[in-house]
Amino acid sequence: MTQRDADERPAIAAAVVVDEGRVLMVRRRVGEGRLSWQFPAGEVGPGEAREDAAVRETREETGLTVAAVRPLGGRVHPMTGRLMSYTACEVLSGTAHVADTEELAACAWVAHDEIPHYVPYGLFEPVQEYLDTALLS
Repeated sequence: MTQRDADERPAIAAAVVVDEGRVLMVRRRVGEGRLSWQFPAGEVGPGEAREDAAVRETREETGLTVAAVRPLGGRVHPMTGRLMSYTACEVLSGTAHVADTEELAACAWVAHDEIPHYVPYGLFEPVQEYLDTALLS
């Protein structure tokens, strides 16, 4: 997959939601290669800001209302070839659950030391750095 291929499909916005010392992870019903657990995420709509898409996707997938705190960066995902952006988010209200039963199989609040169990291939470095600070302080 080339950068050009990634640019022709809508970008994916992911929400890195931290609350009470844990990060929210979701497991999709249909896997993408080795990807099993990941952050709430979905396609950015036409004219939609990436941060707004991350907030919207979190609400649609998990029922949580979150607010974007700050962008964490972007990349072409090495496993999917999709253009990804990552946004740090905080919980405003709600309880995380599988709200979109067609897309998600499960959701979990994951402690820092459990992340390698859920994401054994490692996280995007700026996301890992953010979680190292947010979850260990």
